[in-house]
Amino acid sequence: MKFYSPLTADFFPNEPDYEDEFYDEYEGYPQDGHELLEYETAIRDAVENDTRDFGGDLMQYYHEDDSVRGKVVTAIPSVEVHGNKLCGCLTVELKEPLLDDEQTVLCNYISGQYSDGWGEGFEQRDIRVDDGTLAVHFWQEDGFKMTPSFEKNPKPEKNSLRPKMQLIGQDGNIFAIMGRASRLLKNAGQSDKAKEMCDRVTASQSYSEALNIVSEYVETELSPTPAPKRDRGDAR
Repeated sequence: MKFYSPLTADFFPNEPDYEDEFYDEYEGYPQDGHELLEYETAIRDAVENDTRDFGGDLMQYYHEDDSVRGKVVTAIPSVEVHGNKLCGCLTVELKEPLLDDEQTVLCNYISGQYSDGWGEGFEQRDIRVDDGTLAVHFWQEDGFKMTPSFEKNPKPEKNSLRPKMQLIGQDGNIFAIMGRASRLLKNAGQSDKAKEMCDRVTASQSYSEALNIVSEYVETELSPTPAPKRDRGDAR
C-alpha cells in the first residue's frame, strides 16, 4: 500500500539574481511537484542516503501499543512520479488491511514525522543539482494531504497536458533549457514530443524562436494563456 503526498522545495540557483522580484534570498524560488520532475533522481538519491542509517522505516519511532502497531510492518518514505508530478510516497507493508480510523492514525503519525521528525531534518539538508541547490519539503503548512493507493504495481501515468517549467531564475542557456524540457516531457510519458521539440529547437534560427518552441511543449512564462471557451448561448 502506498500513500502519496505533495512535494515542494526551495530552489537556490548557482548565480541568483537578487534583483529578481520572484527571488527570495532566504527562501529562493518555490518549486512544486511539476517543477521537481527534472530533479527526481537527485531527490530520490538524497532520501535514500538520508534514511540508510535507520533502514528508512519510520515505524520504528511509533511507540503506541495499538492495532496500527500490530498491522503495520514498515513505512518507508521515498519519492515517486504520480499524476504528472513528483510526490512524496510512503510505502507501507501490512500484515492485514487497515480500517479507516487506523489509516487516519497512521497518516497523523506520518504527518508529524514529515513536519517535526524525519522530514524536518531532511529539508535542512541541501541537495546539490546541476543548476543550484534544493531544500525539499515533505510537509507543507497549507494543502498537505496523504492519499492512499492500493495498486501493488502502478503503471507510470501518461499525460497529454503540458508539464510546467519555470524559466525565470534558471540557467538561460538554450541547450540547458531544452534539456530540462526534454526530461519533463519524458517523465510525463511524452518521449515522442521530447524528440520532436529537440529537433525543432536545434533547427531554429534564433534564441527567441527556440524559447517559443520550448514553450509550445512545456508550460512556461512565455506560453500563451488559453482563450476561454465561449458559451454557446453567447453565440450571435
